[in-house]
Amino acid sequence: MSPNRPRLAVRGLLLIDDRLLLVNAWGGGKSDLLCAPGGGVEMHSSLPDNLIREFHEETGLTVAVGAPCLVNEFHAPGHDFHQVDVYFRVTLLAGDPLAPWTDPEGIVTERHLIARADMHRHRYKPDSLPDVAWSDIIHYDALEPLVR
Repeated sequence: MSPNRPRLAVRGLLLIDDRLLLVNAWGGGKSDLLCAPGGGVEMHSSLPDNLIREFHEETGLTVAVGAPCLVNEFHAPGHDFHQVDVYFRVTLLAGDPLAPWTDPEGIVTERHLIARADMHRHRYKPDSLPDVAWSDIIHYDALEPLVR
């Protein structure tokens, strides 16, 4: 990827018993920041197919991809980083979010199921995540700063 072009990624919002599934954003304990499971888009594969693959890698779960609900741009001002995440609502088809699993890339090491009332106790991105996850809105976040 050229540093002059944004990176495209997909992420999934999965509610289980009214709790949102989030994963650690960086491997190796570099940060306590949480995000929705997902990752970079591979060429010649649809956004939903990319999300199914990434979601399974990062959680061990199989999901069905529903409607898009959020487009979030984030960047690191002063650095060559700009990413566009397309979020989709997903439903669980198979797997246990509490069962052991290993991310083949070794990045995701934690999964959290968080109730909306407890979101304020955690650091997460994007800032609009609770409003989108627990509603039917479709939202766009423009150039949110990347925070570790």
